[in-house]
Amino acid sequence: MAYPDDLLSENEHVVVHSHPHFKMLIFPFLALIVTLGGGIVLGLFAKDAAAPWDLIWLIAIAAVGLVLVVWLFLAPFVRWRTTHFIVTTDRLIAREGVLKRTGIDIPMSRINSVQFEHGLLDRVFGCGTLVIESASDEPLKFDDIPKVERVHTVIYREVNDNPYDDYAPPAGAPQQTEPLPPQGRPPRGNRRR
Repeated sequence: MAYPDDLLSENEHVVVHSHPHFKMLIFPFLALIVTLGGGIVLGLFAKDAAAPWDLIWLIAIAAVGLVLVVWLFLAPFVRWRTTHFIVTTDRLIAREGVLKRTGIDIPMSRINSVQFEHGLLDRVFGCGTLVIESASDEPLKFDDIPKVERVHTVIYREVNDNPYDDYAPPAGAPQQTEPLPPQGRPPRGNRRR
């Protein structure tokens, strides 16, 4: 799902848009499998109960299973799906939440440094934590960012985007500055003559 263009300023473009890495859904998926498996096994045992109790046990198992699936699987899945990490040409945007929506926008000009951290498990999954130091007091940490090294590089390039970095005078145009004379000692190979 792309970030809505009507929320961007006039010449702003999305460079990176991602959800947290899917590794945060591993435990919810395991909980779903265990809940469904446990419900099936308990349902088979409940089927062998006496006539009125078999239906009562099946309803109770289904109700508990439904609560566990919603609590352990659907809530984390919806939280993952509604969490966005966006890098545009002008700012860094983080949004999360369903009922209570929170967000932060950091202009690229306010970012002082960008760091990333990832442990062994993060390296296996290809994700990590992005640490942004801006004009605020505390650095901001964004966990489970997919391809964190690539995102780190993109943000660094956007922060340090200077229109004169790649400037080269047109071919044939006179060079306006003189090259600086070498300073310090001559190179090691030229000292002895």
